[in-house]
Amino acid sequence: MTDAIEPSTSSPLSSSARDPSTVIHPRREPFEHGLLPIPKLIFSDPTQTLISLKQKLLELSPNRRANSAAISDVLQISIDCARLVLDTLASVLHSESEPLVRAKPEEIESVGADVHDLVLFLYIQSYKKLLPRTHKDSAAVADVWPSTSAFDGYLSALSPLQLVRSNSRRFMPSQADEEAHQLSYLQKHLANILSLLAEPVEGEGEGEESLVLTMDRFEHLGFLIQFGDKGSEGSTLSQSSPFFANSDPDMPAVPVPAAQVHDWLLQNIASSLENISERASLKENGPGSVSDQDVAMVDAITVPVKASPSTRGPCFIEGISKSSYSKNVSDIKGSSVKVLNCQESAIYILAPVRFATVYGCSDATIVLGAVGKAVRVEHCERVHVIVAAKRICIANCRECVFFLGVNQQPLIVGDNHKLQVAPYNTYYSQLEEHMAEAGILPTVNRWDEHVALGAVDLHDSLSHPAGVSDVQAESATRVDPDQFTDFVIPGWLGGESTGSTKHNPFTLPDAYMASQLRNQKNLGEIRQLLREAPLEENRKKELSSALHVCFKDWLYASGNIRQLYCLQGE
Repeated sequence: MTDAIEPSTSSPLSSSARDPSTVIHPRREPFEHGLLPIPKLIFSDPTQTLISLKQKLLELSPNRRANSAAISDVLQISIDCARLVLDTLASVLHSESEPLVRAKPEEIESVGADVHDLVLFLYIQSYKKLLPRTHKDSAAVADVWPSTSAFDGYLSALSPLQLVRSNSRRFMPSQADEEAHQLSYLQKHLANILSLLAEPVEGEGEGEESLVLTMDRFEHLGFLIQFGDKGSEGSTLSQSSPFFANSDPDMPAVPVPAAQVHDWLLQNIASSLENISERASLKENGPGSVSDQDVAMVDAITVPVKASPSTRGPCFIEGISKSSYSKNVSDIKGSSVKVLNCQESAIYILAPVRFATVYGCSDATIVLGAVGKAVRVEHCERVHVIVAAKRICIANCRECVFFLGVNQQPLIVGDNHKLQVAPYNTYYSQLEEHMAEAGILPTVNRWDEHVALGAVDLHDSLSHPAGVSDVQAESATRVDPDQFTDFVIPGWLGGESTGSTKHNPFTLPDAYMASQLRNQKNLGEIRQLLREAPLEENRKKELSSALHVCFKDWLYASGNIRQLYCLQGE
């Protein structure tokens, strides 16, 4: 399905005159972190299929909460895939008070998912990502990757390095493009979505006019939409609506006709699309700004690059090249961070965030302090990612190494080549404090229990050859324990305040711990031998020179040369 953005209808309220707190936005998280390439979750007729599936789920779930067994039975998927559905849904739900969000790993099965949240999650699995605009010189960049394929599409033709150099950033969707695309998807499917939440009025006949929404069912729409900059971190969705805003909490609110809710939401979506269109027009006609988050990469490389924080959207770190870059708690204004199109750099995000995205990076080391919901790493090559997180999804990456401290199984999807995984290998003084704030358990690390799904991104707007979605993605191999080393974060990057973390909070597996102890012992013995070696002064200088040459060769061969960027200064 290709959901092109259609012209929005005029709104009775001018978008420029609206209070920002009343502007409707799509929640990005379900669309960016909540899509699973499992064919059986994508329905050709989602409304009719999901109404039937919802009824079956409710029959199997007396408390209206479905566990993995019920999901597996009704959707005809494996129990492992059903658990993946539960874990993924928990990571993108909108309410922090939701029992599934608050559940510990061992409690997820007994808690289960609210059936209405689950059917909305299943419905948006039909969403197709926005297709990048065509490159003006696609032939010139078509032969960069070792191989191309239908499901890689446009970005397959560009390595992350070429992505920067070819100035193709101008042709990638901006945040405004993606938000408009998501709003248009919701606009097109709103009637179907409401029919999954609404219930018939007793004594009424069939048809749309007989369907009503209770305040509780209306709140489930908060999974997909939010009002204002703060969204779910501010008021609830019902408080932002004219239907339930002044409801007495001690008295059940009167249900509202679904058709009335539908019309009201359509007006708000149309107004927001008009607002986005106006802003895009002003941007095209007005003077450009280097600090704009959608700045073309060729321009970004020629000026000092700074992250662009946003109170609602992600904090962007974009276009860092051949340098070191760090951000601490005081630098992160939103609840998510995006590292985009960085190359040959060392990047440190030493702060707790809810979501993180690493996209289009090459030959870089990226340290993510504590990510409480989900990390997505996509279209990267030769990147070392060090992260403590609840969960991680890796898509379409090549020759990357992931040092993981994760509470859930890593998910590998798409066209990947030569990936490696290893246990978490660093620390900084505030790490355990940040992990506690993000809800990451240091006692649980499933770094080597990765799940590889289909090699095709079923949510890509490009068409795919029939049957190719059933091909399993290439998995990842473990880093040899003998090649495992600690990564040292420079002390001055740890922020203003001090913390109590003195070592890696995740326990190393026996093989890696033994290798680490052996390396430390060997290093001590070598130091002792060098100190006691009866060498003349000129021979000591030759030995020192040889050691420096070997060390330099190792720095380049291992990629650890990037750590020295921190010593270069501003």
